[in-house]
Amino acid sequence: MSGFKRIIYEKKDNVAWITLNNPERYNALDYEMRRELKEALEDAAKDGDIRAVVIRGSGKAFSAGADIKAFLEWTPLKVVEVFKEVGTSFVISRIIREMPKPVIAVVHGYCLGGGFELVQACDIVIASEDAVFGQPEINVGVIPGGGGTQRLPRLIGEKKAKELIFTGDRVSAREMAELGLVNRVVPPDKLMDTVNELLEKIKSKSPVMIAAAKEAINASMEMSLTEGLKYEAQVFANLFSTEDQKEGAKAFLEKRKPEWKGR
Repeated sequence: MSGFKRIIYEKKDNVAWITLNNPERYNALDYEMRRELKEALEDAAKDGDIRAVVIRGSGKAFSAGADIKAFLEWTPLKVVEVFKEVGTSFVISRIIREMPKPVIAVVHGYCLGGGFELVQACDIVIASEDAVFGQPEINVGVIPGGGGTQRLPRLIGEKKAKELIFTGDRVSAREMAELGLVNRVVPPDKLMDTVNELLEKIKSKSPVMIAAAKEAINASMEMSLTEGLKYEAQVFANLFSTEDQKEGAKAFLEKRKPEWKGR
C-alpha cells in the first residue's frame, strides 16, 4: 500500500510496521491519521504472511493525542463530524481486538489522550524509560472519547483510572508497568532490540495457537469466569482438528523444533 501522508506502513520479515508520522505535531491523531491507521491495520489483518503488527511513533513522541484545534470547530450542530472522528477510533480498536495476530505498541516520549487510548487497545506494550502516559482530556474541557473511560478501568482498576481521568495527571512508564498496563520498560537505546527479540519469539510459535490464545483471552474480558472456562475449553478442543496441534505434539515427542504450517 502507498499514498499515506500521516503514517509510514512497511512489511518486513513477516511483521507489519506502522509508524505514526506527523512529528511536528507530536503525531496528533487527526482524522486523516486515524483513517490511514485503520486502512493499514485492515491490510495487516488480512495478509496471511504477517505474523505480528507493531505500532510506534516518529520523532519525540508516540502520540500526544487528538487534534485539539479541531475541538474549537465542533458544535452540537456538527455531531455527525464528531461521531465520524470518534467512530474511527472505535473501529481501530475493534480491528486490533479481532485481528488474529499480536499488535504491539512501542512507546517513547508522550503517550497521551487518544494516543494512550490506542495503546490501551494493543495486546502488548513495550515502553522506553522516557515514556509518559496520561488522559489529560479533562484539562481541555472534555472526557476521553476513544475508549479511555471504558478500557482503562478494566486494565488498571476503577479507582486508579478515575484518578487519572479526573486529574489529567501524567504517569511514568515505570508506574504504568506497576499498574499492569505496560509489559516492559527499557532504556531508550534498548527499545528496538527488546521489540525485535519479542517478535522473534512470537514468530517461532504457531500462528494458529497465537490466534486461539488471543481469542480466548479477549473473550474472558467480557464473560464471567464460568462462561470463560467453557469458552476456553471449546477453543482448546477445536485446536485438535488443526495440523499445527499434531505437529507440536509430534515435535515435542521427537525432541525437535516444530515446523508450523499455520493451519
